Amino acid sequence: MGKITLILKREYLTRVKKRSFIIMTILGPLLMAALFVVPVYMAQIEGDVKIIGVVDDSRVFTNRIKNTETLQFVFLSKNIEKAKKDLDSTGIFAVLHIPKTELSVPESAILYSLKQPNLILKSHIMNEMAHEIESLKLLSGGIDPQVLISIKTDVNLLTIRVDRDGAEKKSSTELSMVVGFVGGLLIYIFIFLYGSQVMRGVIEEKTSRIVEVIVSSVKPFELMMGKITGIALVGLTQFALWVLLTFIIVTGFLTVFKGDISDYKSSQFMIGNESRLTDTVPPQATTLAPGSNESVIEVFETINSINFEVIIFSFLFFFIGGYLVYAALFAAIGSAVDNETDTQQFMMPVTIPLILSIVISQFIINNPDGPAAVWLSLIPLTSPVVMMIRIPFGVPYMELALSYSFLILGFIGTTWLAAKIYRTGILMYGKKVTYRELWKWISYRPGKNSDYTIKKHLMHGSSNKDRKE
Repeated sequence: MGKITLILKREYLTRVKKRSFIIMTILGPLLMAALFVVPVYMAQIEGDVKIIGVVDDSRVFTNRIKNTETLQFVFLSKNIEKAKKDLDSTGIFAVLHIPKTELSVPESAILYSLKQPNLILKSHIMNEMAHEIESLKLLSGGIDPQVLISIKTDVNLLTIRVDRDGAEKKSSTELSMVVGFVGGLLIYIFIFLYGSQVMRGVIEEKTSRIVEVIVSSVKPFELMMGKITGIALVGLTQFALWVLLTFIIVTGFLTVFKGDISDYKSSQFMIGNESRLTDTVPPQATTLAPGSNESVIEVFETINSINFEVIIFSFLFFFIGGYLVYAALFAAIGSAVDNETDTQQFMMPVTIPLILSIVISQFIINNPDGPAAVWLSLIPLTSPVVMMIRIPFGVPYMELALSYSFLILGFIGTTWLAAKIYRTGILMYGKKVTYRELWKWISYRPGKNSDYTIKKHLMHGSSNKDRKE
């Protein structure tokens, strides 16, 4: 155990002191914080107001296209040819031409602009025109548009989960989907990221012949376990720093810009409510009621319904357990080859279960209690991702315990299997290893002539390269 600890410290300190580790530890939180900060910051910055000239030959939409905070529509009395010629000199961003058609209501228009218009502009014009056309058609049919507007109803479906003791908790399918998928995706990425580091580290030590010096003092199994656990601690350290620094950056940003963001959100909320309510209720009824904060309270109640203690513990357990399972296999692959190019033939069978678990994540989300989801959440090669996706939807503690137990057994089994390959392959040079050769290493049983047999394997594998040297 002491030798494994020494190797663990060597692997940990060597990688933590690398410049790439320090750079990624700093860049990681900045990129993750940007996912939260940039949208909020961009939302509160008002863009330049674009002036859109409108030439309405049909006279149907005159003064009926509403302005927004960033779009202002000016109805022009000139013809379209004159408007297009003056486009560059009048400061107008674009000219909207609504031609006169044989039909009573035009259903198409042309937008002329010097620059490519964005989707917001196009969508606003199409929505305003469609709304006006629908109103005219309803009036021509003798139907009051206000009647249709008044009967439109939004239905809110509240989901409540009842446990066996009869206790009720509010739940959210959407929130469970996001939490489960993000947790499974992070485990998938970290297993590949740090597992491949184990494989590359073994290949580097093998090709540089440093491993020959190391195994003269420690057993191959101790070397493999020290390397795997050392890189695991590197991954946990980097992940913990990412979470801590991201939280500090986001919290600091929200604290500094709290007033501006609150004012912007309040104004946007008022504008959105006014635009929806003015067509359906009298102006005096558009004042927000004191209970308008109920939706915010419901959101927090839904978030509190998530059992974050189980999720955080399970995430750490499946992250470490899944990494240890795959890192042992990656270490075995690295010991069996001489360069990273030769790893492709062995990587595919090992990584297929992990890739499969993220590919079928959508099916797991749609049916988290189905037979496929249950079985895949128990198999050690797929459980780290699949079970992480299922947990926010509620998983019986018995299934969680079975998944934990099978993952531990899976780690023991893959470590035993990898050790069989590692102890022979780590000293094998100059030979293309096949699956048949790997099976010989796995099925080998030490006996009387164990030392002789191993030396024979090693000499056979390295003879061609030694002769050339």
